[in-house]
Amino acid sequence: MLMYTTVEKTEKGREDPLGKHLFGKYQDKFDRSENNLIHFVMWSCGGLCIGFVIGLVGIAFHLSLEWATEVRMANPWLIWLLPVGGLAIVLAYRLAGMEKDRGTNFILVAVRSNEPVTLKTAPLIFFSTVVTHLLGGSAGREGAALQLGGSIASSFGRNFQLNEKEERIMTMCGMAAGFAALFGTPLTSVIFAMEVITVGVMHYSAIVPCIISALVASGLSKVIGIRPTAFEIVGIPEAIGLENCWLVAVLGILCAVLSVLFCIVMEHTGHAYRKYFKNPMVRVFVGGCIVIGATYLVGCRDYNGAGMDIIVRALNGDAKTEAFLLKILFTALTLGAGYKGGEIVPSFFIGATFGCIVGPLMGLPATFAASLGMAAVFCGVTNCPLASIMLCIELFGFHGTAYYALCCAISYMLSGYYGLYSEQKIMYSKVEPEFINKNVH
Repeated sequence: MLMYTTVEKTEKGREDPLGKHLFGKYQDKFDRSENNLIHFVMWSCGGLCIGFVIGLVGIAFHLSLEWATEVRMANPWLIWLLPVGGLAIVLAYRLAGMEKDRGTNFILVAVRSNEPVTLKTAPLIFFSTVVTHLLGGSAGREGAALQLGGSIASSFGRNFQLNEKEERIMTMCGMAAGFAALFGTPLTSVIFAMEVITVGVMHYSAIVPCIISALVASGLSKVIGIRPTAFEIVGIPEAIGLENCWLVAVLGILCAVLSVLFCIVMEHTGHAYRKYFKNPMVRVFVGGCIVIGATYLVGCRDYNGAGMDIIVRALNGDAKTEAFLLKILFTALTLGAGYKGGEIVPSFFIGATFGCIVGPLMGLPATFAASLGMAAVFCGVTNCPLASIMLCIELFGFHGTAYYALCCAISYMLSGYYGLYSEQKIMYSKVEPEFINKNVH
């Protein structure tokens, strides 16, 4: 019985069975597709787990901060305990061996350089942020959420013995989930977690697990009954006009200047504290006393805590002329002394109140200008234009997106290389297509 074998010539002139050559031709593509599928399944499961765990922790954190705010507002005398609360915070970090903790900056370094993040960060930042809010310190919550999510997710990565690159992705998933659980803005959370670490270079390999973890965390918050952060803005122009674009651009320029001012005040206040009060316990105690004195000097409690109620008022067209400057001062005095929390909600406060005051002077509706200012100052201090634009869509809706994008883009470019996170890297110049790889000021 005769056997026939079909052959073909290869590029080198050798004869290979037909089919073997064709299979070899597509073998690499097949292997890559199989590898992608394996990673898809792995990261989908990882994103689900991280989103669920950090979503629950984020919900507990959110409810704790709401409780702290309600108790503080019902008991104004609690502010007198702020220096004692500061001592408790410093002592807790000292007992945990984390007295030199760098906060959110360390999470950025952990993703970029894969430095190990201890799980002790999570309970410490949870406790210290609640104490800061309960006793009247001026701070936000998102910085704590990034540390909570990043530390827990990083510990997951180590326990499951992931490699260095996979552990970085896991940490970004935790950051996205923590942010989403608190604000209910999953898409902003994903982009922010990927964009804030190295501006100009985004790790798209993390996009699937980050989206899944953020959606799960945000969904859990909704199930529990926590409403996503969102606002209804009136006064947005119906159509794009050159005059309105000009006014929005000018507001973007002013917000860039304001964001630089905020960063400079934060940096120099921290340096001044460390220069004159080298002992952390003395520093935090004195800082608490200064915040108490400043509170009674201004005669109101608008600048204690996160100030979400003031942000809502500003977005409804009501703000005090001096509010944005006083919030800068109170936040710098609080966080510079060693209290814990975040800087992003204060940046919302500063931008919203500034826009509400300056907008009408320029001819823009107060509510619209407040929303523009809120987004533009956030963009200027975080150097995250894409996350800022997505934030506007999730907070304010699609209407007016072009104006928000213009304002954020201008604020990003003109805020220079200043930022709230000293470990954040700007990979490319803001004015030229040039690789610079420099840390923010």
